Amino acid sequence: MAVSDWLLTSVLFLLPFITHVSGQQQGCSVNNSKPSVYENNPPGYVVTTIHMEPGFTVMIDPTSPDVSFFALQGSELQLNRSVDYEKDTLLLVYLICRNTAGQSDSLEILVTILNMNDNIPVFKQTNLTKVVPEDTKVNATIVAREDVSASDADLDTIFYELTTTESTDGYFAIKGVNNPEIYLQKALDYGKFKSTTLVLYARDRPVGSTDTTNTATTKINIFIEQADTRSPWFLPCTFINTDNSICVSSPYTGRVNISEMSTEPLILEPGPIYAIDPDYTLNEKIVYSIVGGDTDRVFSVDADTGNLTMNKAATSPGSYLLQVMATQVNNIQKYSIVSVEIKVINKSDYPPYFESRIYNGTVFVGLPPRSFVFHAGDPSRPLMITAADDDFPNKVNPNIEYYIKNSIDFIATKDGLILTNVMLQSPETITIEAVGKDMVSLQQASTVIVVEVIPAAAVTSSDKIYTAQDMAILGGTLAALLVIALVFLGVMIYKRYGKPVKYLIRKKFSKELSRGYQNQSYKQNERPDVSTEQHETSKNSSVQSMTHMLEQPAFSLPSSNAEEIHSLPKASVASTIIFEQEEKEEEVEEETEREKEVKSILKTDRHVADDGYKAVWFKTDVDPDAGERVEVIEDNAADGDDDSDQDLQKNEEEEEEDYDKDNHHRGLGVSFASESSSLPAAEVIVNIDTGAVTEDNNDI
Repeated sequence: MAVSDWLLTSVLFLLPFITHVSGQQQGCSVNNSKPSVYENNPPGYVVTTIHMEPGFTVMIDPTSPDVSFFALQGSELQLNRSVDYEKDTLLLVYLICRNTAGQSDSLEILVTILNMNDNIPVFKQTNLTKVVPEDTKVNATIVAREDVSASDADLDTIFYELTTTESTDGYFAIKGVNNPEIYLQKALDYGKFKSTTLVLYARDRPVGSTDTTNTATTKINIFIEQADTRSPWFLPCTFINTDNSICVSSPYTGRVNISEMSTEPLILEPGPIYAIDPDYTLNEKIVYSIVGGDTDRVFSVDADTGNLTMNKAATSPGSYLLQVMATQVNNIQKYSIVSVEIKVINKSDYPPYFESRIYNGTVFVGLPPRSFVFHAGDPSRPLMITAADDDFPNKVNPNIEYYIKNSIDFIATKDGLILTNVMLQSPETITIEAVGKDMVSLQQASTVIVVEVIPAAAVTSSDKIYTAQDMAILGGTLAALLVIALVFLGVMIYKRYGKPVKYLIRKKFSKELSRGYQNQSYKQNERPDVSTEQHETSKNSSVQSMTHMLEQPAFSLPSSNAEEIHSLPKASVASTIIFEQEEKEEEVEEETEREKEVKSILKTDRHVADDGYKAVWFKTDVDPDAGERVEVIEDNAADGDDDSDQDLQKNEEEEEEDYDKDNHHRGLGVSFASESSSLPAAEVIVNIDTGAVTEDNNDI
C-alpha cells in the first residue's frame, strides 16, 4: 500500500512536464550534425541541408562562435569562404528554427576541417656556408640537424636527401632519411678539391611516392681549409698514384776528386738538395741535416739551403751514401729522408773533346728505324763519332757515352754509332747536336752532325745497304744451319762407327772391371753336386791350360803378335778369362733350352755322341788320333790368296758384330787373332764344359 501511494505521487508530480514537452515538436533537423569538410574549399561549399517542418523558418544564431564562415541559402548551410586547416580545424555554428506561434528550436552544427597536402616544407636557411678543416675526423658532424631541418605546415613527416657534385661524391652524407644532420664520411684531401656544394632536399612524401609531393631545397657551401697533414717532399719527385697524394723522389748523386777538398757547394744530379712542404698554403719552414752515412764527417749540409759542402778531403776511392733529412720546424714529426751518393774519383785534368767539329753523314729515305747513318761519300762505312780525352794515354776514355741532344729522328749508341730513330719520309738536310759525356767525371763535349737524307732511288743493287736487323737475321739463319749440319754429321758418325766404338769400349771396360772380380755363385747354382774345391780346381786347370797353350812353340804367330801376347801379364789374362766366363754363365742362365745347341761358326755338325768339345788348331799341330773331333783348316796364307784373306777378315767382322749373340757356349771361349790380314791368321778357341772338367783337361 505504501508503494502504490509513492508511485501515484510521482506520476502526479511529473505530469505537467510531460505535457509541456509533448506539446513542443522539433521544427528543424539535419541528416548529419557533425559534417567534415576539406580545407581550401571554394566559397559556397554546402556543409549540410536543413529539413524544416511546415510553418517553421531557420536562421543562423548570430552568437555562434564561427558565424562568419557560414551562410544560409534556402535550406542549405554553406561556407562563405575558404577554410585553412592550418588555421581552423573545427567550426561551430547554431541554427534557430521558429514558427508563427512563437515556438523555436536550436540546432548545433559542428564542422570538422580535413587537412590537405597544400604546403611545401620550409628550411630555416636556403643557403649555408661551412668551413671544414682538412684534418677533420671521419664521422664528425659538419652541419647540425637544427641548422638544416625543414618544417611543414601540413605537419607531414619530412624525408631528406643529400646530393653533391660527382668529384666529391662519397665525402659527405646525412645521418638518416628523416635526420638531415650532415657528417664527414671520408677523409678530406685539400689536394683533390678545395670546395664543394651540397644540395639538401626536403619532401613531404617518400621518394618514389605516387602522391602529390611538395619539395624544398637548401644549399650548403663547403670550403676545405688546408691542414698540416703531409711530410716534406724532396724535389724532383714522381707521383705514384692518380690523385697525386704521394710523390717519391730519386737519390741525389755527385762526384768529388780524391785527396781534394772542394770549397764550393757540390754539384749534384738531378739538382741541388731541395724539399718543400706539400701543404703549400701553409708552407712551413724546412731545415736539413745529415743523419747517416758520414761517419768520418767529410761532408756537411746547410740547414737552411740544403747545400752540401766538404769539411775535409776524401782520402780513399769509393762512395759515400749519405742520408739527408728534411724536417718541418713547427713539427719535427713531419720529416723525409733522401739518399745522396757521393763518388770519390780520380781527378780529371782535361775534359773530353771531339777532334772533328762537324761530321757529315748520309742516309736513305724509307729505311726502317735503327738503320745506320753512313759517312758522306762512303756508303759502306757507318758513321761513328768519337770523343778524345787527354787524361788517358791513348785518348780513349771508356767512360764516355754518347747521345743526341736536339733531335728525336736519330739516336746514338754508347759506342758513338749514329742510327735513325724513325723512318725518314723525304729527302732533306738535318743538322743535329751530339754529346759525349764522361759518366764518371760528368764532363762532356758536343759536336755537330749534318745528315743528308737522299732518295732511295740512288741506291743500286750492288751497293745495297744492310741494316743491323738484316745482319741479325742472317746470323741467326747461319747459326741454325750450322746446328743442323752438326746434328746430321753426328748421326752419320754414329751409324758408321757406333758399333765398333761401343764394342771396344765395352771390351776395355770389361778388362778393367775383371781385375780382382770372381763370381763363385754360378757353378754352385749350375752344378749343386760339385764341391767348391772342384770348381776352383776346374778354374785353375783352365787358366793353367791356357797359359800352357800360350807358351807352346807350335803357335807360329808373327813376331809382333807373339810379342804382344807374351807381353800381357798372366794375371791379367786369367782375370779376363774369369770375368768373361762369369759373363757367359749369366747369359747361359737367361737362355732357354733351344739355345743350348748353339754352334760355332768354326765347327761342322756337333758330335752327338760326345758331350765334350771341338777345338780348331793349326794343321801342323793336329793330333793324328783326334779323329772326327778335329777339323783341319788349310793354311793358304803362303799362296797369297786374296779370297782367304777376305774370308778371314769377314770372319773377324762377324765375330765382333755377333759378340753378344752367337758366342754362347757352355764353357769358356778365348780368342786370339792377328791384327794384320796379310799375315797368316792364327785363332785359338778353347771350349770348357763345366760338367766334364776331368775329361776336358785330359783331352787338352
